[in-house]
Amino acid sequence: MTRKLFKEAFQIKETQCTIISDTKQGIKTAIKSIKHHRAALEKYAEQNPIFLYTLEPVAAPEKPLVARLMAEAAEKANVGPMAAVAGVLADLAVNDMIAGGCKVAVVENGGEISAVSDEPVDVALAAGDIPLSKRFGFRLTDFPMGVATSSGRFSHALSFGDAEAATVFCKNAGLADAAATAVGNVVKGEDCEAAVQRGIDRAFSIQGVDGVLIIYRGFTGTAGKIPQIIKVT
Repeated sequence: MTRKLFKEAFQIKETQCTIISDTKQGIKTAIKSIKHHRAALEKYAEQNPIFLYTLEPVAAPEKPLVARLMAEAAEKANVGPMAAVAGVLADLAVNDMIAGGCKVAVVENGGEISAVSDEPVDVALAAGDIPLSKRFGFRLTDFPMGVATSSGRFSHALSFGDAEAATVFCKNAGLADAAATAVGNVVKGEDCEAAVQRGIDRAFSIQGVDGVLIIYRGFTGTAGKIPQIIKVT
């Protein structure tokens, strides 16, 4: 990026975000959005606690919007709705930023990224202590873009697989988040090449997935539309 941008870290309970915008107001808009939608989700979950714990799709409610979008993404990926929470909150914040006039709106929420920008956005891939972690990343140029990574080894999020990283690219971060969980769940076993191929096949069984990158025991596989891979210094 060439022009001056504003960047701020923000945390509320488990939600940890980094927000980038071309305006100071965009940062404020994103924080307000995340607080609002997180509160709406908490209120909904009080009346529907299964929404927080189920590992299977549930019927999408009409309201609140955050719960509906989570359930819709989870249905496509055949996972529980909480698999999409970080991505959906990021998407909603970016949508509000763009509606408020931002030209650059990037929200990273727990490693899941939602981005809309009128110039390229560079992001790094973080995967614990593997040699490639934060050594390479992606130059995003096709927006809107959602990027999400699931790890069976280095993440606090639940995964039934063992991938160092299963990174999924979609038009929105909510679906990418849910899909990355679904992909990560199947990457396991002694046959590394077969495990990676299984993850790729799972990714493209999900409508809306554009590309996938999987790192498993030193074996890397990619498929579909992947942004330009860049070296991170």
